[in-house]
Amino acid sequence: MTGTNARRVAAIDCGTNSIRLLVGELGDDGLTDLHREMRIVRLGQGVDRTGRLAPEAIERTRAAVRDYADTIRGLAAERVRMVATSATRDAANRADFVEMVHAALDVEPEVITGAEEAELSFVGAASVLPELRGPLLVADIGGGSTELVRGGDGPLQAFSMDVGCVRMTERHLHDDPPTPEQVDATVADVRAAVVVARRHVPLEPGVTFVGVAGTVTTIAALALHLPRYEASAIHGARISAQQVADVTAELLAMTHAERAALPVMHPGRVDVIGGGALVLRTLLEEIGAAEVVASEHDILDGIALSLA
Repeated sequence: MTGTNARRVAAIDCGTNSIRLLVGELGDDGLTDLHREMRIVRLGQGVDRTGRLAPEAIERTRAAVRDYADTIRGLAAERVRMVATSATRDAANRADFVEMVHAALDVEPEVITGAEEAELSFVGAASVLPELRGPLLVADIGGGSTELVRGGDGPLQAFSMDVGCVRMTERHLHDDPPTPEQVDATVADVRAAVVVARRHVPLEPGVTFVGVAGTVTTIAALALHLPRYEASAIHGARISAQQVADVTAELLAMTHAERAALPVMHPGRVDVIGGGALVLRTLLEEIGAAEVVASEHDILDGIALSLA
């Protein structure tokens, strides 16, 4: 229950692979959900190769934004904040995207930096994991980038790496299943990014490693052998590094049809989950973490909380 000072807010997170909406009430005791929704629009289709947002990707996103605007009006949200991340940051024609959103939503989308994205992800995850003590390292594995942010033991330290499930799939994983050479190239890319990340964020095994976003939660659901996607079972689950390695190996050996048949797999993740799994597995190996704590709450919650 929210208190008497509750304010109804709406948050939209537009990433490389998906666009998500959260409408909730902010009160003295935090954020209470009223509506959550996700659509896979693949806004970042081809951006790594072309440097531009594809017209058909902008159109898919436009349809989702229009529907979200109707939902926001219907739920009478007082304040709205929309942020756009990796794909839009990288696109030469991002002004076309901004103009489209403003026309459909009557709100100016914020194309945030990787550091801002990381901080919002940390706030969103930490707000609902109060039982975790000491320093936290949060990894937000998105479609185009992966944000790493450490907090809980001083000022937040954040870095955004240009490795994500869509970017790695489009760059390297061209066969189905991918070849060993393609897998090795993906891992090499992630490891090179981690080398740079270490200059900005301490990466050591003595912290609680938290993973957010769809790659992590899908892998957690698979590791837990859930008969269907169940957020309450996934949130806060501790998935060992060995479990992540096992699930990754299984996914990389499957065909598209076999992955699509998994009961916890969202259709929009079928073709990119292997790339995301390789990012998570490599991060665990490079950091030396024994496990990852999965969080169902992430940048979307951080955006909503920023409207307090």
